[in-house]
Amino acid sequence: MDSILQKAENYVLDYLNNHLKSEYVYHNFHHTQFVVSKVNELIQSENLTEDEQEIVQLAAWFHDIGYTVDKAKHEDHSITIVEKFLKKEGYDKEKLNEVIVCINATKLHETPKILLEEILCDADFSHLASPNYMEISNQLQTEFENIGCGIYSKKEWLEENIKVFNNHKYYTKYAHINWNSIKNENLIKLKKELKKTLKKEDKVEKEKSKENKSEKSAETLFKITSTNHLKLSYIADRKANILLSVNAIILSISLSQLIPKLDNIDNAFLVYPTMIFVSFSVISIILSVIVTRPSVTSGKFTKEDIVNKKVNLLFFGNFHKMELNEFEEGLKQMANDKEYMFSAMTKDLYFLGKVLDRKYRLLRLNYTVFMIGIIVSVLAFAISYKLLCHPI
Repeated sequence: MDSILQKAENYVLDYLNNHLKSEYVYHNFHHTQFVVSKVNELIQSENLTEDEQEIVQLAAWFHDIGYTVDKAKHEDHSITIVEKFLKKEGYDKEKLNEVIVCINATKLHETPKILLEEILCDADFSHLASPNYMEISNQLQTEFENIGCGIYSKKEWLEENIKVFNNHKYYTKYAHINWNSIKNENLIKLKKELKKTLKKEDKVEKEKSKENKSEKSAETLFKITSTNHLKLSYIADRKANILLSVNAIILSISLSQLIPKLDNIDNAFLVYPTMIFVSFSVISIILSVIVTRPSVTSGKFTKEDIVNKKVNLLFFGNFHKMELNEFEEGLKQMANDKEYMFSAMTKDLYFLGKVLDRKYRLLRLNYTVFMIGIIVSVLAFAISYKLLCHPI
């Protein structure tokens, strides 16, 4: 006939296989076996009666079976299950109560009061002194994520582990002698890993900050340069308007004052100078108009243009004929592609510079024409007056 411990092992194995969710990758039968083995290890160093050994071993087999019901208050659920099992097996009532007391001692904020409770509590946390603690810790982290107990970053999880180590202590003499040193080694490993993780995160943050700073510098550069270009464009248009106004006044005076006087034979000397003067003024006006005349493109683009990054959506001339939803879609695509946005800003700046180059070349030509026109007109007036009015 099987002993009560063999029956308990078979019952727990069968119960966990049938009721424990797959999300529990740490608190499973393997963990239960591990705790039982550690209980047996601690029993060898203590002078316990057979009944005491049986009580703490039964408590070890059933201490986490409550996870099959719920993580919250799993110890209470474990007590309910073990009580039902042992009563069915006709187990001694006093010993059953001691099993329950041992399981209750494994609650988070409970402190063990008797040796049997200390043995089970030490065995339950013996994984802190395990050579493969980091692997066990990873399993526990995965379980936490699976059951909705929180998603931790590597830094946060290491800090939580260190907190557990600092708050934990072993109670039995055997655990103090044999497990504390390994536990402290694991704590040192955790602290080293945390330090390494913090360095990595700091490096990533610095690189991120550097990247953001670089992007911000690029944005500032584009902003300042674009503003300067727009100011230069405004200055060019203003200069062209000044010439336009001056020449318009000149033409107005010429048409109202000089042209009517050309009918008089005495004013024949004014014909050629006036024609030269008016011609240069007209040319200057035409150049001024060309400088200030806006140039608008087709105002349409296709989805292929956006995919191929051929269109600059930052310039109104490229989208003024598009539908709002199409323009918004194109702009979203550009906003999500830093390379495309940088390219668009570069093109915008480049073509703005090309427009300025054209404006200032025409403006320079206009001022040159105006200056030559004034000089030639004055010389023409002087020569005509000298030759026609005062011949030699």
